[in-house]
Amino acid sequence: MVLNPGALIYINYTARIKDTGEVIETTWEEEAKKYGIYKPGFKYAPRLIAVNEGWILKGVDEALLKAKVGERITVEIPPEKGFGLRDPNKIRLIPLRKFGEKASQIKVGDEVEIDGKIGIVRFIGSGRVQIDFNHKLAGKTLVYEIEILKELTEDEEKIRALLARRFGIEEGKFDIKLEDKRVIIRIPEELFFLEGIQFIKKASSSDIFKYVKNIKEVIFQEIFRVEESQTTPTEEAKS
Repeated sequence: MVLNPGALIYINYTARIKDTGEVIETTWEEEAKKYGIYKPGFKYAPRLIAVNEGWILKGVDEALLKAKVGERITVEIPPEKGFGLRDPNKIRLIPLRKFGEKASQIKVGDEVEIDGKIGIVRFIGSGRVQIDFNHKLAGKTLVYEIEILKELTEDEEKIRALLARRFGIEEGKFDIKLEDKRVIIRIPEELFFLEGIQFIKKASSSDIFKYVKNIKEVIFQEIFRVEESQTTPTEEAKS
């Protein structure tokens, strides 16, 4: 049975540029090491995808709609279904002096930020810098090798996967209790002071309502307990 829109699945994949064969991304650690793009500290693991929901490139989404769990597929992604076509209007000439004290350090190939946008330096000369604000993969045809590992069907496994995606920690660290049409989620202590946690909880709730149809109420709990040192009298106090 092919996958339906909105299905939550886990996939592994390796993506490369068709013309050069350069590997640009992979979820497999051994592949990252093999192709020289391994990042120490980065967690290589299957990626959660909601099919046809824009969580991945359009070309990949379309291919997943025709795929089945357990399949390995190879998909060619043209620019218009990947990172877009190159737009000449996104290439600008900027005075070198705009970079202030860092002007002398700028070189071709650098990524720089101008007016909140990231671009790549393509040329420097006559006191000006040519910056390309196109995505670095714009205009490139990509090839994705994808393995569809699993479709999530149980409410609890869906909730755990959605929480892990938003909070960035392992699924098993959440204590979850399902009660009729509500879910009670106990947040692990390590996340109590996570920056932006209220926004993350709101986004997680929206995900759960969308992809877990039986749930109508989400409750997050943060439980603080008295430390043992605070409840046990010291020897000095006893005397």
